[in-house]
Amino acid sequence: MCRCANLPIISSPAHLHIRTFAHHLHIIMYLRTMDTPQYATFETEFRVRPDDIDMFQHVHNSKYFDYVLAARYDQMERCYGMAMEKFMERGFGWVVRTAYVDYKRALTIGDYFIVKTGIESINDKGCRVKFSITNKATRKLCCDGWFDYTMIDMATGRGAKVPQDVIDHYSILAPTV
Repeated sequence: MCRCANLPIISSPAHLHIRTFAHHLHIIMYLRTMDTPQYATFETEFRVRPDDIDMFQHVHNSKYFDYVLAARYDQMERCYGMAMEKFMERGFGWVVRTAYVDYKRALTIGDYFIVKTGIESINDKGCRVKFSITNKATRKLCCDGWFDYTMIDMATGRGAKVPQDVIDHYSILAPTV
């Protein structure tokens, strides 16, 4: 009898088929990550301000969105060398299409924290930016998630194709280990 995590597992043809399928799925997922570029991540440090605090004496959930947007604004110029103003000069803007935040633990007044962001994927339709927010003192993850951004033509307010030079400029690969 095969045992896994102290639970008996029946060794049947169906069981072997499931194990083989799971093994193949694991290999496929590994190979898929090898084909997907791993982009660089960047960090910005902030401190919780009194006006960030809600009635429960911790940072209001909406402020985490502001922290990520402020970090991206900083990193676009400082780390990528193409500030938001450069997009605006070309008649483009970025808008959030979808946002996902998974809250883990609260930040409180005076806490210093690190917002780490990076491109997860980018193409002519937009980009996905992953992020994490970590308490600097405890080094514990406060939340993580991602934002899907769409480029718009500022004159019309409609979606626009992301120019290839922008895709190339923002495709900074992570250092290989």
